[in-house]
Amino acid sequence: MSKFNKLILGGLMVLAAAPLVAQQPTSEELERWFESDDPHPPGQSAANVNEGNLVFLQQPPGKPVHHHHNKLVINELSLATGWVWLQQCHDNMDEFGRVQVLFKKGRVRDLAITRAENIGESWVEGNSVQLRDVQAGAQLCVSGWTRALESREGGRYTMQNGPFMRKFLDGYYPMRVSMDIDYSGTGLQLVSVSPQKQKGFEVDERADSVSFDAWFEGRLNTELMFRVAIN
Repeated sequence: MSKFNKLILGGLMVLAAAPLVAQQPTSEELERWFESDDPHPPGQSAANVNEGNLVFLQQPPGKPVHHHHNKLVINELSLATGWVWLQQCHDNMDEFGRVQVLFKKGRVRDLAITRAENIGESWVEGNSVQLRDVQAGAQLCVSGWTRALESREGGRYTMQNGPFMRKFLDGYYPMRVSMDIDYSGTGLQLVSVSPQKQKGFEVDERADSVSFDAWFEGRLNTELMFRVAIN
């Protein structure tokens, strides 16, 4: 095992559409992509989120697992710039001597730690949050801006996130990812959510917000599509 536990799930990353390929990227390929300016991830697209190692859990595991929770706020300025406000928390973290939570390079700014419990040291370093002496059940919360909204033709916008994963050595372990997106006052309407709602991937749609709650093993990519409401 490397001296760091890299939480590849750490960032809200914009994934542009890519050709459907069967080969899954290695951890080394993903890490190189995190440090590059290329918006296209290696061998990943929202079209194949249900292929490969991804398995939605029919019921939550019997013991607490890592919970990655995000709150995103889209405002009118976001429609022009793509930047949305992010609050992110990691609960029930695994015990490790060193951990780094990685965000896609160039896709996050004003990153700050707002809460760190049962963690010896924590600090922001570039596009990452560095942790030392992470104890069982630790909690980390951060805030900042993420360039997560992409403009499309015809007044449409997409928000693509992932890959979310909890991987150690060659194995994937259960985790929970939940996301709340508020787009009130923007005139946006939700068009679609991918993957589709199913057992283990619950979606709650309201007038000006949408949320999902996923329990899974493997790699998860999500895509939400919006459009400007026509009066």
